Amino acid sequence: MTIHLLLFGILSLLHVSLGVSFTSFAFGDSIVDAGNNNFLPSLSKADYSPYGIDFEPSGGKPTGRYTNGFTVVDIVAQALGAKSLPLPSLADNASSNAFQGGINYASGASGILDGTGTLFVARIPLRKQIDNFERTRVAMVKTMGENSTQNLLKNAIFSVTTGSNDIITYFLPNLPFIGNYDVSPTTLQDLMVSKMTSHLKRLHTQGARKIVVVDIGPLGCIPFVRAIHFLPVGKCHEEMNMLVRGYNRKLLNTVHHLNKEMGSGSIFVYANSYDVINDMIQNYHAYGFENVNAPCCGGALTTIFCFRLGTKDNITSNVCKDRSKYLFWDSYHPGQTANFIIAQHMLNGDKNICSPLNVRQLYRFKL
Repeated sequence: MTIHLLLFGILSLLHVSLGVSFTSFAFGDSIVDAGNNNFLPSLSKADYSPYGIDFEPSGGKPTGRYTNGFTVVDIVAQALGAKSLPLPSLADNASSNAFQGGINYASGASGILDGTGTLFVARIPLRKQIDNFERTRVAMVKTMGENSTQNLLKNAIFSVTTGSNDIITYFLPNLPFIGNYDVSPTTLQDLMVSKMTSHLKRLHTQGARKIVVVDIGPLGCIPFVRAIHFLPVGKCHEEMNMLVRGYNRKLLNTVHHLNKEMGSGSIFVYANSYDVINDMIQNYHAYGFENVNAPCCGGALTTIFCFRLGTKDNITSNVCKDRSKYLFWDSYHPGQTANFIIAQHMLNGDKNICSPLNVRQLYRFKL
């Protein structure tokens, strides 16, 4: 028995004897990736400064999170009393953290569809993320038994935050190796919803009972999309936003249908990030932002990620002076301040934001 498996077994016994603490299993793309792409030969990485500059647990060092600080998954875990943040599933000690805070399976550049993100070479599509979770479940059963594993999973929060890359890929130029999809917008929406439904049912089959499904935000307003489509300041790509809204409506209907189909033994929650982020863009002064158009990191030269920099002086010159005043950290991802706002809406929002329950209510709900 390896040291990690032995530790996994000890923690499982403590979990059973002391009662359930907060545990989460997170799936998705770079919005919530906690460092899985660090372990992959991928062109999509955030393992260098100034990423993580405000991430207190690492002392400001990069961890693989695609933002300057905490992700929404991190913030929710802390708010609900996790003993530690969910660790990347590819980290050596990930399995032992299942009882302390959870495991994060998300991967930058990935999508709902397997073909999304081929431009970035290695990434873990949602289907394979769930494969990795199934391996975790097998290890849990070996150390604590099927009944205890089912009990832990029944009380854990599962979250799925993905789909943005599928839609961004759809609007990229028709170039080799990009992997864009030559279908109608309606067909793309239906394909994404169909695949997502299959993935959610598969998680349910593996024991997930409290599942948060996060929709897609207003992608037409992120700096990367504005830049590649040469949109003036303050203008969004409305065709892309219309496609996103159509997909979100279909996803909402799917979540409601799953609740009826699966019955009272589980709860699927639809989390409306689109309206939260859109409100931040439209009413940014009310949130304390001064800039919702440009990325904080990278300045006027809009690229997908921040520049890789090696010295403290270079990092400072590459980053905006007050990171809390910018909605976007880089050209694609929200900054830590925006993530805190999104997380608070997920935790405490009404049914317009989280339906049928918000995440705090979901965590307290007894199945």
